[in-house]
Amino acid sequence: MNDASLNGTAFSMSAPLAGPAPEVAVSNDMVKRGLVVAPLLIAVCGFIWGLDGAWSCAYAIAIVLINFALASGIVAVTARISLTLMMASILIGYILRLGLIFLAVYLVKDASWISLPALGATIIFTHLGLLVWEMKYVAMSLAYPGLKPSTQASKK
Repeated sequence: MNDASLNGTAFSMSAPLAGPAPEVAVSNDMVKRGLVVAPLLIAVCGFIWGLDGAWSCAYAIAIVLINFALASGIVAVTARISLTLMMASILIGYILRLGLIFLAVYLVKDASWISLPALGATIIFTHLGLLVWEMKYVAMSLAYPGLKPSTQASKK
């Protein structure tokens, strides 16, 4: 079944996805929130694990934010080509991004400035924390895909 009717229009998995790219807006929003909370996370890790913990935390935050940016970039670029390519790219991109995170950790695991507990904890909690935090701001409606419209704009 290549084509199906969706709201009266022809729908094909090989067709590009028209419209805005909400995943870029969501990712940019998570990166902004990550940069806002970064000084607090770095300070906490610095308090717990010392200067090495602070450096490790900053490195981990950079890994997480780059990971989110790459994920949204993959979706935004491939959705304009075809949905089939987008789905394949998401799967392959996920595996490659996990590999990049592994490589980023592996390259510094023996560095004198690294604290592996701080690095690991920051990678895990920053990924999960930003995703959970962003859930509050994402619209679960096809009328407003991506970020919810601001309350000021909806009152006008």
